[in-house]
Amino acid sequence: MSDDGTGPAYRTFRPFWARVSVAVTGAVAAGGSLLVGLFAPTGVLLGEGTRLTFVLFAVFVVWLLWRLGGVHARPDDDGLTVRNVVRTRRVAWPEIVAVRMTPNDPWVVLDLADGGTLAVMAIQRADGERGMAEARRLQSLVQRLGEAPDID
Repeated sequence: MSDDGTGPAYRTFRPFWARVSVAVTGAVAAGGSLLVGLFAPTGVLLGEGTRLTFVLFAVFVVWLLWRLGGVHARPDDDGLTVRNVVRTRRVAWPEIVAVRMTPNDPWVVLDLADGGTLAVMAIQRADGERGMAEARRLQSLVQRLGEAPDID
């Protein structure tokens, strides 16, 4: 592991299958809605208002999928920046008490020093062994960078 905040240990955490799902859903839902909204022939059931609704739905789906596809956790020497679907939060390494991913957790959960928790949706159980390896990599970073230095 490099001491300058670079190298494989500092690679950004990103879910694999969530990004695949975003791409497929985007192609089907947003693409299909746009096709209907822009190119379907106008008729009794498909007036201008309905066509506009299909286009607006496609725009909403693209925005939502952009947020879902952008989930990540970026480590550096000072801490971890976690971007989930709705919120982005920065935590310093010493604030992280434990890294958990129990069999019932869909993603990693950080136990924080203030008694709270923080979901890290970037590391998901759905990714199988890859997700578990990423959880171990995060745990290693927390152990290495999170403990306060000894004062002599």
